[in-house]
Amino acid sequence: MQLVLGLGNPGERYRRTRHNVAWWVLDALAERWQATGDEVCREYRSVRAFVADREVVLIKPLTFMNLSGEALQGWQQRHGPVAEDLLVVSDDVYLPLGSIRIRPRGSSGGHRGLESLEQALGSREFARLRLGVGTAIRTADLKEHVLDEFASEEQPTLDEMVRLAAEAVECWVHDGTLSAMNQFNRKVRKEVPES
Repeated sequence: MQLVLGLGNPGERYRRTRHNVAWWVLDALAERWQATGDEVCREYRSVRAFVADREVVLIKPLTFMNLSGEALQGWQQRHGPVAEDLLVVSDDVYLPLGSIRIRPRGSSGGHRGLESLEQALGSREFARLRLGVGTAIRTADLKEHVLDEFASEEQPTLDEMVRLAAEAVECWVHDGTLSAMNQFNRKVRKEVPES
């Protein structure tokens, strides 16, 4: 069994924000794979799919971003531990909009959701797929930036990034992290048009 955990915040207020772009990737995968078996509890919501001969679980934490580790712990208490079969998908304000980066491990880079997962697992040894959402003009504005919605002119680049990220996850499922890195660690070709 492989686990794909997408970081985000629950509720309509956050649905279209930069912090929730990972959930859009999970939604695209759930539709592509015709995922079923909706499990909803206090800490998370998950669905399952069979991709070729592999069972894949897509998980959305319902704990809010800073407590994402509690969602993973809740899943493990019900279903057993996860180790190398975990891929975490998250937004990244230090990557340009449209960029995706997959890594076998790494630091949180100040991302509170990743920090919470690292604390819950007691390790940084899990694969991660970061989605570039662009940075704020001033570092002091980053907190507000991730809770902003995307501008309409960013939508084409965003759509292309979500599509490529879903393909990268599918590659990870079939061929592993190294293969996904080699194929998908590049910038989306479609640029945001100048206004």
